[in-house]
Amino acid sequence: MFFDEATVTLISGKGGDGAASFHTEKHVPRGGPNGANGGRGGDVILVANRNKRTLYDFKLRDKFEAKPGTKAVSNKAGKDAKDIIIHVPVGTVVTDSETGKVLVDLSTDGMKFVACQGGRGGMGNLHFTTSVRQTPTFAQRGAPGETVVVELELKLVAEVGLIGLPNAGKSTLLSRLSAAKPKIGAYPFTTITPNLGVVEVAGETFVMSDLPGLIEGASQGVGLGHQFLRHAERNKVLLHLIDAFPIDESDPFANYEMIESELKLYSEDLYNRPRIIALNKIDMGNEEMLAEVKAKFTHLGVPIFTISGYVGTNLDDLKWALYKEIQKAEEAEIPTAVILAPEVKPGMDQSWDVEKTEHGYRVTGKRIERLVAMTDLDNRDAVHYLYRKLRRIGVIQKLEEMGADQGDSVEIGDEEFSYEEW
Repeated sequence: MFFDEATVTLISGKGGDGAASFHTEKHVPRGGPNGANGGRGGDVILVANRNKRTLYDFKLRDKFEAKPGTKAVSNKAGKDAKDIIIHVPVGTVVTDSETGKVLVDLSTDGMKFVACQGGRGGMGNLHFTTSVRQTPTFAQRGAPGETVVVELELKLVAEVGLIGLPNAGKSTLLSRLSAAKPKIGAYPFTTITPNLGVVEVAGETFVMSDLPGLIEGASQGVGLGHQFLRHAERNKVLLHLIDAFPIDESDPFANYEMIESELKLYSEDLYNRPRIIALNKIDMGNEEMLAEVKAKFTHLGVPIFTISGYVGTNLDDLKWALYKEIQKAEEAEIPTAVILAPEVKPGMDQSWDVEKTEHGYRVTGKRIERLVAMTDLDNRDAVHYLYRKLRRIGVIQKLEEMGADQGDSVEIGDEEFSYEEW
């Protein structure tokens, strides 16, 4: 089944806790701290895979969670958790559902995107040894993982896009030009999902997509609307297929203008793509009738072909013309470097703030909240270390300026503290 949209929750693994331990050996009664670090939590990585054709898998499973890193044991470091690799079709656009920001366009086979980074492992007490603090009794907890809800949107990757009204003969034409076997029928809207076919020309190939038929109002989402036009955005060349002798006796040129108008309303960039016009089903009329229809299009300055997808008339000439247009379009493209492993995001936001609340104070900021999450709050030495870190950052001074008194409630992340001077 073809699905081109999905909403997925991705959760990376928490880091493993560090160990608070001391060297033990015969005849060494007071060994120094030797606690090792915890393992890193697993990342969640999206990979573009040309063998994937649909987002249907995400209708069956809409949540992926990586495992946490293991906890360090004494002087033995915890193991890193395995990353989760999720394969998506080439052409998948990943958007943060909360902010609406496009995170990445996975437009190249093999392209990777780390959607969620696993939390780093907590440091063992060995790390906190200083000339003043020679026997730290605390270790760091593993950093929490990340959670992100993403919208996946598939935009098919094909050099040629077949556009035209429903029942213009697009599916039949694709089946004649390639080995694709789309559903074909003598009624409108036979194609309700895109089909791809590989077309061969003198040993070279290009991909053609047979996309759902447009109707008036498609640029505003009427009918298949945006679902169709989204896939056309990646095409280098558009093949506008027109029924030369519509069964409803409508004007072929008026039908052409309607489709072109919808393209322009949706996207000027899409409207300006190279175009070839093919008058289809010429076997349904005589030469005089065809000449009359063709005359209406000659002033457009666009290559026009008269074909029959059903009979196979003039299809070789059409294939060559499409192939040459693709070559021209590719030569005109500005080359861009392929990023195989794009960065997830800039470094962690260092900003923080303190606000007065009804019950006390609340400190916000990812950096501060992570510091608290990685602190063993059951260990007084660890809490004292956290306090001194907050003072160095300036959080304690800010609370003092805002009038915090002994015993006032201070919330940071999911934790609540009682304000006091150390």
